[in-house]
Amino acid sequence: SHLPSDMAVLWAQPVADDFHARYGAVGRHYTYLLASRRVRPALLAGRVGWYHRPLDVAAMAEAGSALVGTHDFSAFRAAECQAKSPAKTLTTLGIAAMGDHIRFDFCANAFLHHMIRNIVGALVYVGAGRHPPSWIGELLEGRDRTRAAPTFAPDGLYFTGADYDAKWGLPPTRRPVALPFA
Repeated sequence: SHLPSDMAVLWAQPVADDFHARYGAVGRHYTYLLASRRVRPALLAGRVGWYHRPLDVAAMAEAGSALVGTHDFSAFRAAECQAKSPAKTLTTLGIAAMGDHIRFDFCANAFLHHMIRNIVGALVYVGAGRHPPSWIGELLEGRDRTRAAPTFAPDGLYFTGADYDAKWGLPPTRRPVALPFA
């Protein structure tokens, strides 16, 4: 009853004193929703990213496959990033078209500051035909943020849950995000 109307507690339970919600997570899940059409989103403004032209989702998926695995993600790291290492393991990068919307699903052991938004920006460049799918691998290998696409808008980025070791006895935290009008 004391939370704002846009927040709710789904469950709560005591945990061990050495549990840390951030550092104890072994996997983190995010979804990015993008409208890909000439007309900007009105009802979904602020809730989805937007690109003003159709995008080649197959080319984006091909490009994204180069990012799955353990890599140095320096090319997708913000200058303000305070992570000790740019090496992260991206286990999932799913890209799917839903009408004139595109859904990106990410799962990794951890993410760098703006990493997802920088990846989405680079994939949009590929989908728009500005670079071939192989460009993503070149960016990854080059480790140079200045050669990559601009950071994409925060609109449309959702944290969808974390995975924890079974020893903590926590219920699943993942929650799906969907477009309400798609």
